Order: sequence, then C-alpha cells, then structure tokens
Amino acid sequence: MESSDGADLAALERSYAVLQPIDAATAERMLKEAKQILDKLGVVFFLQQGTCLGAIRENGFIPWDDDLDLGSVIGLNGLTENSVDRVVAAFRDNGYFAKVDRNDHYISVAMMKSYIRIDWTCNWITDDSIFQYPGVRIPVRLVTELREIDFIGEKFLVPNPPEEYLRFKYGDDWMTPKESGYEKDILELVPESPTHNAASRLSSSPTRHLPQTCGSRVRVFDQAGEPVSDGEVVVTGLGRYRTNEQGYATMDLPRGDWYALIIRYGGHEEVLYQEKLAQGESYVYNPDSLTASGRFSVLSAE
Repeated sequence: MESSDGADLAALERSYAVLQPIDAATAERMLKEAKQILDKLGVVFFLQQGTCLGAIRENGFIPWDDDLDLGSVIGLNGLTENSVDRVVAAFRDNGYFAKVDRNDHYISVAMMKSYIRIDWTCNWITDDSIFQYPGVRIPVRLVTELREIDFIGEKFLVPNPPEEYLRFKYGDDWMTPKESGYEKDILELVPESPTHNAASRLSSSPTRHLPQTCGSRVRVFDQAGEPVSDGEVVVTGLGRYRTNEQGYATMDLPRGDWYALIIRYGGHEEVLYQEKLAQGESYVYNPDSLTASGRFSVLSAE
C-alpha cells in the first residue's frame, strides 16, 4: 500500500519511471532537512550532478530536474561504510524511505519523502578518482578541499572549483541549459571499457564465464514492430553488442544495476540513460517515433 507522504518503494519506483520535475519549494525544504540530518551526524557532503549544476549555473534548482543529488567520499572526513549505515538509519527515523545499493564505485542511497527523491552517493576512491553515474571519472582532488557557497539561504559545499567539476561531469558545454540531449554529452565522457581496478574485480567474478543462456538480453524492434538484425546495443562502460536475426543482443552484466545504453540500427539512434537491468533477464526495446532521447526506464521485461 502506498504511503500518503511519498515515502515508500512505490513512490521511489515511480520517480524513476515518470520524470516529474521537483517542486522547488518542497525541494528546498527537503534539501535543508537533509543538511540538518547530515550536519548533526558530522557527515561532510557536497552538492553534485544536477543539484550542483543548478546551484552554480542558475543559483536555483534546474526547472526540469527530478531529484536532489548529494555526494560524499568514503575514506575522507571520517566517512566509513558503517557511517553510511548510521546515516540511512537517521533518515529512516525522520520519515524517509531509503533503499541502499552497492557497486564497484559507490554506495548509492535513494531516499524518498514528500515525493522528492534524494540520491546520496558515497564514493570509493579508485586511482585518484571517483566515478559518477554512468561511469564518469572525476579527479578526487576536486572533492578533497570543498568550496562553500550560498544557496537557498544556507551554506553548502560543492566540488572545488565547481566549474571544473561540471566540465568533467557534463562536458565543455555545461553552461548551456539542456532539458534533453545532455545524456549523450555525458555518455561521450565515459570510457568504452571498465577501469583497470573495476575490470580486475569483475574478472574474478563467475559472471565472466557464465554460459550464453545466463547472459542478459535486449531484443530490439523497429518502428514496424519487426526484430532488428545486426543492430547495435551499447552498454556504457561495458561494450558494444550486435543483435542476431531474432533481434537479440546478449551481454554478461557484472551485476544487477542501473545502466545507460545506446540503441542503434539503420538511421535510428536512441540514448537510454537510466535502465535497471538484472543478470540473466531478457528485455524488449520498442522505439518512439517522437523522440530519440529523454526517455527513462524504456526497456520492458520479455
């Protein structure tokens, strides 16, 4: 049963599937409350991704942004994995629904309350860098000595200098507002293959040697509803995969997680910036004649 204050799993899942712009007044209240909780626990955090972009470029929230983005770094300022657990418990005590996921680069905490999603990402340091979804490398030097700014009537920390961070995250054109199309700019900043440390961790995983029948699959259909052969499915940071005569592209994912994909065939290309994929599952892609970007959670289970 769905809660009345948007603090449950149903509200979280809807926030991924339906890109509803945040209400600025509610977002301001929630960001201040999150700051109060984190400050009370002595946890150093910074504005990142779209929230940082809005604070620096707009001095406000980006009108079409759908969440609040906060970051911390494990191993800096006393933050440990146990600290993360304590923070999650504190948010839950304050009425938030919280879901925790882990991968090679960070612990991701998605928190919902008042139909606002707060994404708090706790990064591990890898080769003097941290990595932000969907695999963008950020030099750790940008988040070791944070800069304080005035934002929504409070003092917040941001990467230092924030302009350099935003270039790493969004590309050289970060000052140009883009409600859609920015996704491809970000994907172009991600290396084609995993980083050395991540790759070495993955190589010890049995998923690398699973039989083909255990691989995850994406079946690509064209506008006419016909399967696409010899199309391309790019999984950002993992590789490129071709579709067979039945339209299937098969890949071995290192884990169930969020992934960014690009679907290409003929003259068609669509960026799928945020798709939740599980190991060994099959998914279906159907194009939309009206758009080539900006859709989220497009793939459906077969």
